[in-house]
Amino acid sequence: MSWMNRRSFVRAGAVAVAVSLATALILGVPSDVIPNPWFERKLPTRTFEVLVLTTLSLLAGATAATYTRPSPTDLRVARTGASAGIAGWLAVTCPVCNPIVVAMLGTSGAAGWFSRWQPALGAVAVLLAAVGLGLRLRAIRRGTCSMREHHFAALRGSRP
Repeated sequence: MSWMNRRSFVRAGAVAVAVSLATALILGVPSDVIPNPWFERKLPTRTFEVLVLTTLSLLAGATAATYTRPSPTDLRVARTGASAGIAGWLAVTCPVCNPIVVAMLGTSGAAGWFSRWQPALGAVAVLLAAVGLGLRLRAIRRGTCSMREHHFAALRGSRP
């Protein structure tokens, strides 16, 4: 592995770890899936919530790591990632602590009906995040070129 390849690999790994941790904290702390002194759950954390949080965090980190390579930007990846984040947030939050869910369904609807659908929402969130990563990897395979090629092509006045 050459010095530049090793450096880009380390940079991609650092981005992946940082974004994975940030995603876990952003979703896990307010939902109290990650225990903390600032937020409290009214219902206990379930196993699937931990699994969804962990999987989403890893997929977000992997997707972010792909942005260390130059490639065309695809808005579908951003939309898919945002949808995965919203679905994941709904999947891991305490249903009776979530003011949006309680406002729409009431406390009994949140605790009864909505909590039964949270595992499905978690599965949808993970699927969307995986699709977003797949779209990003496909964009890289189709259109990546090195920055050096772009630079020299610009100097020559042509496209790489």
